[in-house]
Amino acid sequence: MPVTDITLEQEFKLKRMEELLKRCPPDQMIELFLQLQKTNFILTNNVGQLLAQWNLPHTTLEDQ
Repeated sequence: MPVTDITLEQEFKLKRMEELLKRCPPDQMIELFLQLQKTNFILTNNVGQLLAQWNLPHTTLEDQ
C-alpha cells in the first residue's frame, strides 16, 4: 500500500518552508508554483509509464 505519512524530519522541513513562503514575493511564488507543477507532471508521466510497462502475470478464473 502507498505510504501517505511523512516523517518527523519532513514535518520540520515543511514547517520551515511554510515560514519562508510567508515572506516570499508574489512573482517568486508564481515561479515556484509553476516549477512544482512541472515536476508533478514529470513524476506523474514517469509513474504512468512504469505502470504501463509493469509485466503483471496473466491470471484467469481457473488459476484462482
